[in-house]
Amino acid sequence: MLTLENVHAGYDDALTLHGVSIEVRRGEVVAMIGANGAGKSTTLRTISGLIPARSGAIAFDGHPIARLTPDRIVALGLVHVPEGRRIFPELTVEENLLAAAYLVAGRAEVRRRLAEVTARFPRLDERRSQAAGTLSGGEQQMLAFGRAMMTGPKLLLLDEPSLGLAPKLVEEVMKAVTLFRESGVTVLLVEQNANLALRLADRGYVMETGRIVLAGTGAELLANEHVRASYLGGRRSGARGPLAAQGT
Repeated sequence: MLTLENVHAGYDDALTLHGVSIEVRRGEVVAMIGANGAGKSTTLRTISGLIPARSGAIAFDGHPIARLTPDRIVALGLVHVPEGRRIFPELTVEENLLAAAYLVAGRAEVRRRLAEVTARFPRLDERRSQAAGTLSGGEQQMLAFGRAMMTGPKLLLLDEPSLGLAPKLVEEVMKAVTLFRESGVTVLLVEQNANLALRLADRGYVMETGRIVLAGTGAELLANEHVRASYLGGRRSGARGPLAAQGT
């Protein structure tokens, strides 16, 4: 569904991504973990067209997208929920949701999607007339999810959805990720909470200094000693386990 092949990208004169190659298959939740500054968010921004790829190929549903603008990428069904939620704080919850439906043809379809989103996230229905900036952090994250769902996504790019949330709210956010998969939406998840992300994921990638260094199923990565030592607080004896090593 989504493939990156040897993608290089960065900011100004500095490269952040050095030959990144990943695959996301239809119906999966795929996690990408790594330390701060590893290039995870840059990868999502490059996929969604916010940062141009310097070289390499990106394809979504058979369409080359590396040279497309962000709005054309969204129109294909690939939607990015960035870190920090980026809601419109002065607008109401309902106005935020409706603003995301600018590509949807027909009022009836917009209303149908709005009803579907508020049924999926009942708290948004309760708060629909409330200014979005007055919502709690967890409610704002649900609003960001709901806004993405208004576009009718095939694939969601989720960047640090649990960042800054209390543990109870983190669990709610991750239940929403499971709900996306159950509704047929594919998910590429970037998440600092590696343990939670890998428990949710069908497969995962480990990124270090702009390169993919490990790939495997969620279970394999959870059991891998390198991953446990570096990202899960475990102890390492040097073995990497039954995983594909990339870029090393």
